[in-house]
Amino acid sequence: MIRGFAKSEGGATTVEMAIVSTLLFALVLGFVDFGYALYQWNAANKAVQLGARLASISDPVATALATAAPTTTPGAPVVAAAYGPFACTYTAGTGACSNGGTFNAANFSRIFRGDTAVTNDDACVPLATDQRPGMCHFFSGLRRDNVVITYSATGLGYQTRLGGPVPTITVRLQNLTFQFFFLGGLLGYGNLTLPSMLSTVTGEDLRSTSP
Repeated sequence: MIRGFAKSEGGATTVEMAIVSTLLFALVLGFVDFGYALYQWNAANKAVQLGARLASISDPVATALATAAPTTTPGAPVVAAAYGPFACTYTAGTGACSNGGTFNAANFSRIFRGDTAVTNDDACVPLATDQRPGMCHFFSGLRRDNVVITYSATGLGYQTRLGGPVPTITVRLQNLTFQFFFLGGLLGYGNLTLPSMLSTVTGEDLRSTSP
């Protein structure tokens, strides 16, 4: 009887299926996780592209930009590195810009959340009809402290120009991580840091009043 039990192959298929299923599930769920990470990568890229576009046509977050260029020779070109750069960030509920550029929360909010209500939280309010979307509408889960908006002097514009000089504007994202949903629980994968991404455009006629 013992000899017959040792030679029996009953249940071998079940064991093999259990081994194969584990590998198959890990593979399939891995595709789902990495596919979602790729989706977030694309969404983040779209968000910075939109943010740069909004920043180029909106009131500057760094309000000192309007009077930043030297005025000793009115009408002369603004040379590169004549001011700034003004790097504007949002940290612990308060915004700030480097090099003495005063931070305008309403202008930052307009870039972050579009034409929706101006508040200082990270909530992304749904859009009403004909409202312009913001960065958060393209990348869900985006926080204000992930966004850095920089205004640089790269030799564009003229001194005493109405509305200030023409800056080069860079919008980038920082401190973004992707948390594995399936693989984190099954295989113990840790957070994956998403690489920094940015978009740079040339400023247009920046408005002196809110739309």
